[in-house]
Amino acid sequence: MTRILITSALPYINGIKHLGTLAGSMLPADVFARFQRALGRETLYLCATDEHGTPTELAAAEAGLDPATFCAQQHDVQYDLGRKFGLSWDHFGRSSSPQNHRLTQRFARELWEAGFIEERVTQQVYSNADKRFLPDRYVIGTCPHCGYEAARGDQCENCTRVLDPADLIKPRSAVSGSDDIEIRPSKHLFLRQSLFADKLRLWIDGKKGDWPLLVTSIALKWLDEGLQDRGITRDLEWGVPVNAHEWGPNPHGGLPDIEGLAGKVFYVWFDAPIEYIGATWEWADAKAAEEGRAPPADAVWERWWRGPEAADVTYVEFMGKDNVPFHTVGFPCTLIGVNEKLEAEGGWRPASNSPWKLVDRLKGFNWLDYYGGKFSTSQKRGVFMDHALELLPADYWRWWVTANTPETSDATFTWEQFQAQVNADLADVLGNFVNRILKFTETRFEGVVPSGGAPGELETKLEADVAAKLVELTELMEAMEFRKSAQALRQLWVLGNQYLTEAAPWTAIKTDPARAAVAVRYGLNLVALFAKVSEPFIPFSAETIATAVGEGFPGRWPQPQGALSILPEGRAVKAPEVLFRKVEDAQVAEWRARFGGPEEA
Repeated sequence: MTRILITSALPYINGIKHLGTLAGSMLPADVFARFQRALGRETLYLCATDEHGTPTELAAAEAGLDPATFCAQQHDVQYDLGRKFGLSWDHFGRSSSPQNHRLTQRFARELWEAGFIEERVTQQVYSNADKRFLPDRYVIGTCPHCGYEAARGDQCENCTRVLDPADLIKPRSAVSGSDDIEIRPSKHLFLRQSLFADKLRLWIDGKKGDWPLLVTSIALKWLDEGLQDRGITRDLEWGVPVNAHEWGPNPHGGLPDIEGLAGKVFYVWFDAPIEYIGATWEWADAKAAEEGRAPPADAVWERWWRGPEAADVTYVEFMGKDNVPFHTVGFPCTLIGVNEKLEAEGGWRPASNSPWKLVDRLKGFNWLDYYGGKFSTSQKRGVFMDHALELLPADYWRWWVTANTPETSDATFTWEQFQAQVNADLADVLGNFVNRILKFTETRFEGVVPSGGAPGELETKLEADVAAKLVELTELMEAMEFRKSAQALRQLWVLGNQYLTEAAPWTAIKTDPARAAVAVRYGLNLVALFAKVSEPFIPFSAETIATAVGEGFPGRWPQPQGALSILPEGRAVKAPEVLFRKVEDAQVAEWRARFGGPEEA
């Protein structure tokens, strides 16, 4: 049986995430993980908070806390909100964990020993006003490539080009806004990414057809522009220390103490992807602790990442398009560098008989915007996870975001479209179907699945239509086509409504009770089917629906044949409370006033 390893891009620690973050990584990863579990596959879905870097230091200082305390509090907030949204992580880790510290230092040592890391003295930006070196992202200015005036020193958010602070026109401090900055020498470590360019191109070319065009085009654009060596250390206090002794004993080994690097830490974009592996280690340790066992041997968690057992693992990553370069170039350079050695004559050979696994499938997403403008954590523009849950249950948001996943282009959230879609899909189609067939069963068939009667042509057609649509839905889910999957699921719901309209058991009961019994029985089996196939999308409502017809939850993904033979005759059923209340015009007006509308875009 294939095992499925799923990771979604790590949400940054400073601030509650908005719907765009859900749309671009965490929610589609959860939908896919739930689907894979329903198929019976061994699935591990991991995520974590990305906790290092200057933004953390500044946010902690603003909160009057040290970074460690600040991160611990914010991790709890993000974990709690994720669970309330139904995100079914097997583990939600932390990039500041001891496991990730040790893995980061271990990989750095192996890259150093292989000759892929070298020391360089670089010219770094120092802010006289802030009395500190400024990491790349805290130098802002005009992008030399596209003219965007708020480009960061590490990457332009507008054109996605990777930058260095020295590239910016009219640079200034993002901390104080001061342009009183100067360049000072500072020693740093560089990952020699340029050595990997040909190797990466072959690997990425081999993914065409498996990865979305969005992903391969971004990755190849980086290579076409010339892959540059990348600094992997920073002048910061909060992070993974470069010199191993500053962290403490590391059984896996770290870099030797290097003169001039005391007090420096690894760049967040070096250690953060390693946390995917670190989170697996954390997960194994946490399971052992819960069961009162000693921490497991490395082989217990490494089976997901390396060695013969990892051969049956399919590793799937989910992320927004701005994260694609770091996962198709940066992190693969790290893993290739610890897996293989580059010979003097230019050939590669394995460095280990147990290489670390690179990603198999990578799903990148465009952006979800808010009335044509960006969701903004810093500007508090748009709907954020905590506010969303104050307004409506999680499944409303899960459904709308999944049904509008920004896969082939950017998508736009508006309150008007949100209202129209959730009212039509959830209230009118699914909720109405479940309510009317269960209410009718209670009033005319004593609340049990009726027996008697023989299926007719209408049922034969329904079974064929449902089987075909279920095959389509399953294939779309396997292909990670989430917007199309939501459309196929809605079409299944519509088939149920069309069937009830044509079968009309409320009319048949007057003259042909056996015929009405057949229609009700098929209708109730449709309810059970809808609970199973809706679970990845709207898990809270799916559980309510499953409970209403006496089904366990979560259930197994149904097979096309027999999809309408789930419930035994005579089983008691009970109509739930209203599943989905409609979003009213007055609510939309109130929320637009609170969160903004097109006039503020």
